[in-house]
Amino acid sequence: MLTTLKTSYTDTRAADLAWALGREPLPALATLDLELEGVRVQLRLLGASHQVLLEEERGICSETVACISGSSTPLPLGVAKRVDDWEYEFAARVEKLSPGSFAGRAQELLALVCDHPHGLAGVFPGSPHAFTAMLAQRHGGQVHWRTWHAYPQDGQLVATRTTVGARRSALARAH
Repeated sequence: MLTTLKTSYTDTRAADLAWALGREPLPALATLDLELEGVRVQLRLLGASHQVLLEEERGICSETVACISGSSTPLPLGVAKRVDDWEYEFAARVEKLSPGSFAGRAQELLALVCDHPHGLAGVFPGSPHAFTAMLAQRHGGQVHWRTWHAYPQDGQLVATRTTVGARRSALARAH
C-alpha cells in the first residue's frame, strides 16, 4: 500500500534517527493491520519514521525507529535482546548512493513494498524519493520486518531488519 503522507518532512538526516523498544503507540499518519498466522502486526508510519506493534498471546512487542526528542539511544548497528518471552534481533545499515543510483533504488524499493500485501510505504511531500517503507512477513515461528528510510538530499538510505520469535523455553511451555 502506498500513501502520500500529509506532513512536513521531519527526518532531516539519517543521523537523527533513534531506536527504542517497548514504547507506547505514537500518533501515526498511516497504518496497516496484518494477521500473520496468529500474530497481529501493525505497521505504523509516523511523521518521524516508523513504529511496529506486534501482539500475540505472549504479549506485545513494539519497535520505534524515529526522530524521538529527548532520546539518548541512537540507531544501533545491531541489537539482540530477550523481551519477556520474545527473542528480538535488530540490524541497521546506512547506504550512501549517488543521485542516479538513489533514484533507481528508491523506485525499486517502492515498487517492491507497494505491490506486496504486507507492505506499507509513505512518500513525503516535496520529493518522490523521500519515503519510509515497511514490509512484514512470517516464517515458521518468527515474524520478520524490514524498513527503509530515504534521505534524497544526502543520498542516504537507512535499511533495518528485525526478527522477533518466541524463546525456546516459552515454546516448550506452550506444548
